[in-house]
Amino acid sequence: MATLGPAVSSLRASLVLLDSSISILDDGVSDFPRLRKVLQTQQHFELVPETTLKAAQQSLADDISPAIEQLLSTAESYMNQLARKEQSLKARHELLEGRLGTQKSSGLSQPSKYRATAAAGRSAGPSDPKALQMKRLQQKKDQLQFAIERLELQGKQKERELRKSMAFVKAEG
Repeated sequence: MATLGPAVSSLRASLVLLDSSISILDDGVSDFPRLRKVLQTQQHFELVPETTLKAAQQSLADDISPAIEQLLSTAESYMNQLARKEQSLKARHELLEGRLGTQKSSGLSQPSKYRATAAAGRSAGPSDPKALQMKRLQQKKDQLQFAIERLELQGKQKERELRKSMAFVKAEG
């Protein structure tokens, strides 16, 4: 059995070496699941061909364009409406300014004229038909003058609106 002694000891040394190798390999591969997860590539962004991207952009532009055109036309019509309103307010301002100007140029304000004619009517007495007729004629004259001024300013305003609408029609064409 002496001849088997060195073989057995060599076998034992091989087993120890193999055991040591197994423990080293075990330590080395025990971290493989974590390493596999760490090293695994994940695709965070999908790459799209440029032609697909351009087609999507064109489709989006085609979908949005009518809505944008509608909004622009609505805004433009609203702006035109505000401009017409501004013109009518300016015309009204001119009308009122004109009324104030005629009242100031005559030296008396409108209520003072009425008071003066009313005072003249009272002083002359209710039986004086000439004073009553004069009072009525003065009031009628004032009303007609006011109506004429109002109609002139309305005519100017209509003229402006007509010119503006004609310019708008020409701009669209």
